[in-house]
Amino acid sequence: MGSAEEPQEARARLPHLRLDELLEELQARLDAARGTRDRVHSLLEAVLSVGRELNLEQALHSIVEAAAVLVDAKYAALGVIGPDGKRLSAFHTIGVAEEQIARIGPFPEGHGILGELIRHPEPLRLTKLSEHPASYGFPPNHPPMNTFLGVPIRVRDQVFGNLYLTEKRGGAQFDEEDESVLSTLAVAAGVAIDNARLYEQSRLRERWLRANAEITHNLLSGGGRTEVLGLIAEQAGEITGSALSAVALPMDDTESLAVEIAVGLDSEAHRGLVLPVDATLMGLAISSVAPAVSADVSHDDRISPEPPRFQGLGPAVAVPIGTGEVGVRGVLLLARKSGRPEFSPTETETLQAFAAQAAVAMELAERRADAEEVAVLKDRDRIARDLHDLAIQRLFATGMTLQSAGRFIEHPEAAERVVRAVDDLDETIKIIRSTIFGLRSREGADGTGLRARVVRIAGEAAPVLGFAPSVRMEGLLDTDLPRDIAEHVVAVLSEALTNTARHARATRADVALTADSHQVRLTVSDNGVGIPSEGRRSGLRNMAERAGQLGGELELTSPADGGTTLVWWVPVPTDPTGQRI
Repeated sequence: MGSAEEPQEARARLPHLRLDELLEELQARLDAARGTRDRVHSLLEAVLSVGRELNLEQALHSIVEAAAVLVDAKYAALGVIGPDGKRLSAFHTIGVAEEQIARIGPFPEGHGILGELIRHPEPLRLTKLSEHPASYGFPPNHPPMNTFLGVPIRVRDQVFGNLYLTEKRGGAQFDEEDESVLSTLAVAAGVAIDNARLYEQSRLRERWLRANAEITHNLLSGGGRTEVLGLIAEQAGEITGSALSAVALPMDDTESLAVEIAVGLDSEAHRGLVLPVDATLMGLAISSVAPAVSADVSHDDRISPEPPRFQGLGPAVAVPIGTGEVGVRGVLLLARKSGRPEFSPTETETLQAFAAQAAVAMELAERRADAEEVAVLKDRDRIARDLHDLAIQRLFATGMTLQSAGRFIEHPEAAERVVRAVDDLDETIKIIRSTIFGLRSREGADGTGLRARVVRIAGEAAPVLGFAPSVRMEGLLDTDLPRDIAEHVVAVLSEALTNTARHARATRADVALTADSHQVRLTVSDNGVGIPSEGRRSGLRNMAERAGQLGGELELTSPADGGTTLVWWVPVPTDPTGQRI
């Protein structure tokens, strides 16, 4: 009885055991499916999170964070490959504190295992880092790392950088699924990086366009050269993140450059420098009419270290302002702090376009100013012609009529009044002729002619005198008078008005300057106390010596009732034919 029941019990237990195994296997598969589902969900969330970033730096940080979460790694990093394709130019890390990074030292440049992934941009999975042939250890204070997983990030078929993951949590190894997930994230990261770079480029292009528009507006609104050059330097330095920006202009000898504008780090060492064209980065750019780039401007063999001016600076670029077509008007220098990224070819090309556009704007502004000056000069000629042909002729005719009528006037007082009126008309005609000469003067249009300088000196003397002296000028002072005589006239007038202010105690002063085919005469008179018998007379001696050097004289008169009249005259030189020279 007992022996018959035992086999039946055994048979009952066997199906039960198989059912447990099947249930456990089913549970394991369900757990795996759930884990796969959760991981796919996490991957999708990571892709969405990374794709939302438009700021490149934020996008890179989000990629590193997502990679560490997806494969459950303790440490994660993203290395950006530099322009040379051999070294890392930037390094973003997760898992290592800032204090620890400071103790470790500079970020890696791409040697060892990191360099292996640069040289061979394919996924790399290691169970122990130290066993790989390319590994040569870690620097002091670096945390221990054993397991490793690295994948490249490609942007438009170009390797942008690499993702590095180490130390999977729980002591586990990175598996094929980790590699697959990370490779998928790298594809999404490449798209996000490309979008962020395009967005950054569009914003940068917009900033350059705004800078060009501001410079053009400033120029066409009449801004001065120094103001515009300063704006060019400030805008270019700000947009490129440069520590120093400077603008130099070629000097008349064409072998030297004068640094007119310098903004930023140690700008005082640059501003006002006169540099040779050779052995300078600016000179290289202006002589070749092309950008000149330096990886380290403070240690570049092409650049003279004297005078010292690049301390603390590294990457630099010099761009000519203008092209061969419109002419090179100057050169723009930009330099970043030591350790900052070099100026890329794209940045240099954009800078060149910016500088060329600025030069075109300067050319347009000059052409506009020239056109406006021509219009002003034509208008001045028209006014002068009208004054000569209409006003003077009518005044002259009126004077002749009065003179004729004066012979028929018997009353003495009335006749005298007519004579005075005729004299006044003659004086008015002289003033109008003087005005005509001034209007037709080309040199005086910009304020550098003798007429403009005389008016300016009289105006500057007014605060010292306590009143504005009257000024009357007659003759071709800006056109036919030699420049050296004009310089003497300016000096004598300034000295005479200064003496009046210091010693005369006058309430009125009159300045008269006339020039004809024989001589130029300057008369300065006042109603002061006259010339004191004592006191220094060095100023009068200087004026007399100036007249004597030119064959003229200085005459001083001081009537008994007060006042002083100074007459300074010199002959106008002529050639053998009697023409002025």
